[in-house]
Amino acid sequence: MAEHRAGYVAIIGRPNVGKSTLLNALVGAKVAAVSPKPQTTRNRIVGIRTLPEAQVIFLDTPGIHDARSTLNRRMVDVARKTLGDAEVAVWVVDARAGLGGGERYLGKMLAEVGHPTIVVLNKSDAIARPKLLPIMADLGSILPGREIIPTSAKTGDNVDLVMRTVVAALPEGPRIYPEDELTAEPERFLVQEMVREQLFLQMADEVPYGTAVVLDSFSEQRERGLLVIKATILVDRETHKGIVIGTGGQRLKEIGTRARLELEAFFDVKVFLELFVRVERDWAENPRRLKELGL
Repeated sequence: MAEHRAGYVAIIGRPNVGKSTLLNALVGAKVAAVSPKPQTTRNRIVGIRTLPEAQVIFLDTPGIHDARSTLNRRMVDVARKTLGDAEVAVWVVDARAGLGGGERYLGKMLAEVGHPTIVVLNKSDAIARPKLLPIMADLGSILPGREIIPTSAKTGDNVDLVMRTVVAALPEGPRIYPEDELTAEPERFLVQEMVREQLFLQMADEVPYGTAVVLDSFSEQRERGLLVIKATILVDRETHKGIVIGTGGQRLKEIGTRARLELEAFFDVKVFLELFVRVERDWAENPRRLKELGL
């Protein structure tokens, strides 16, 4: 009988290559915020998949990029530390973008770390198959001997193959978490992520990067079958406050409604969500605030 396998797997890549979408697909549930905008993920996010023969603890990470602000430097530090904490790496590359200098730098970093590495050529459904071959050959020269799997995390194409390859790379060991857990993240963090996801989806490109979400209160009213949540959206400019609120409060209401539906689906309970907006200048450069946000 085959031994049980278990371990930590870091999902690494440049911004906006589909790491969080892949995490959700591998776990089989939504545990990470997803949007088309780069740098949606700011923290390390844990997603757990338990199989009869293995337990895989996936660690989603912020995209590794040329960081200039304190916030972005903290995000890149999180990704690097997470890679060091893992036993296996999944390197996600956007098939449409090909291999630029950033990807080659990442490949070199992974080669130096020496972890078993699976290369996921994501969004491969958006490119003709013959065009994948030279990219795969290039990846093979950067990390010789590694599995390279054309995948679409969005459609699910080859996600099962990625999972099987990851499991085969894990060390033998017992389960680390209870078998019914999907994430190790606290409920408060998940609320912040789901609200922030809607901020990224509903706002213009220049606004989301200057926002953060702070949970003010989280209480369960068991007799009413209700979660009561209050959260504050931080913005670093007065003009952004008006944009987030929108005319007559309509945009803030839309953000709240969509976030509430996501929260109800995740917690399987009715949710009352109240959102506020506050200007906090230079919050992204404030070490105390970044620590409070888990960075």
